[in-house]
Amino acid sequence: MTYVIAQPCIGVKDASCVEVCPVDCIHSDDDSEQYFINPAECIDCGVCAEVCPVEAIFFEDDLPEQWNEFKKLNADYFA
Repeated sequence: MTYVIAQPCIGVKDASCVEVCPVDCIHSDDDSEQYFINPAECIDCGVCAEVCPVEAIFFEDDLPEQWNEFKKLNADYFA
């Protein structure tokens, strides 16, 4: 299991999560509208979710159903 960044990040792209991640697993680029969590590197600490100002980060099992596609979007970013 890992954390997933979902729809509320789109267009906001606040870097608070990046700054607190102890394993540097949250990334993005200029062409992306949001940040992504690398599922292979995430240690499930939850610090990113605590600081997200738009509450866009969810533990994978707690991801709201309407944002289920963000599991794949996060994983595909690192494929």
